[in-house]
Amino acid sequence: MTAIVDPDALALRRARRTIASQISVVITLVVLAAGAIAYYVLVQGQRAEVERQIDYTLAQGLSATPPGCVFLVTPTGHVPAALPFVPPPAGAEGTTELSLGGSTYTVRTVSRDGQLWQVFVDEHYLIADRRQLVAGLIVAELVVLVVSVVSGFVLAGRAIRPLGEALRRQRTFVADASHELRAPLTRLHTRAQLLARRARSAPVPSAELDHLASGTRELGEVVEDLLLATQACNERPSLEPVRLGVLAEQAVEAESVRAGDRRVRISVSRAPDLADVVPGVPAALRRVLSALLDNALGHTPPGGSIEVTLANPDDRHVELRVADTGSGFPQNDAERLFERFSHGSSGEGRRFGLGLALVHEVVTGHGGTIAAAGVPGVGATFTLRFTRALP
Repeated sequence: MTAIVDPDALALRRARRTIASQISVVITLVVLAAGAIAYYVLVQGQRAEVERQIDYTLAQGLSATPPGCVFLVTPTGHVPAALPFVPPPAGAEGTTELSLGGSTYTVRTVSRDGQLWQVFVDEHYLIADRRQLVAGLIVAELVVLVVSVVSGFVLAGRAIRPLGEALRRQRTFVADASHELRAPLTRLHTRAQLLARRARSAPVPSAELDHLASGTRELGEVVEDLLLATQACNERPSLEPVRLGVLAEQAVEAESVRAGDRRVRISVSRAPDLADVVPGVPAALRRVLSALLDNALGHTPPGGSIEVTLANPDDRHVELRVADTGSGFPQNDAERLFERFSHGSSGEGRRFGLGLALVHEVVTGHGGTIAAAGVPGVGATFTLRFTRALP
């Protein structure tokens, strides 16, 4: 079975590797340049020190002992066996490098009182210092290369995290838009079909046209809210008094045609002396009820029923229940019921889909709570509780 590759995830991984490699290359080049500068400074310092030792030896002459690793040689004086006098071509004076006896020497030839003097400076320890510096730079370069690759990978991950979040939000928006628009479009399509059939034989009742206009208005509200949701910085919407009972009746009325086609009885009931005013956003709460009814219709077979009830469990809250006689669900699934993209195993709707996740977000955003109870093959009940608006 071939695994499905997410192109966005693949692009993010490729971008992360590219950024990490670029960071490691830049850091490595910087360290390499620093090492080259350090090597250059060391060599120049050694050359300056050699020049100072040569000048000091020539200034002291034959009467003084030269510094360590420095030898003063004359044609008539004592010449060490390892350092023979090397006459320069045509008696020219100057400084050169010679390899003698496996060692490297800096040799300066000068003329003093008609006689050539040569100062030999053994560079053995100087060359050893250079080699030690190069070895240290190589080790440091390797360590920096490994550290830069690891740190570059970590920093690249942090750098592209906002991009990944943006892609995730984009996908979430597309999924949310698809789900939110599905129910209003389904109702509009159903009503349009019924009106088209009735228009062939009789005038279309104005009430049906009003319902169709109401459905288009609701669709426009959904689109407007979805567009607002894409803004990077959303201000909290202003709350206003909302009568849950009125919204419930409107939602049930909007689904009545589809429920009739599916032969599902749908009703709404209120407790006596119900106080159902809550602070909220009417469009958002309307979508909550629409999503719950759409979910219930998708899981209720022909001959079943859906009942919406409103009551005051106490003096401070309003409780709304949507109960159906559909396929239900195991109660142990209630914990993951409101997770995004988790699906149930039966019904046309998506009881474990995106709609209930959005419902949960809206309800909790209004300071309310939502709970689910179900029995497989018997039905499900969703209970919403909101704080009442102060009189």
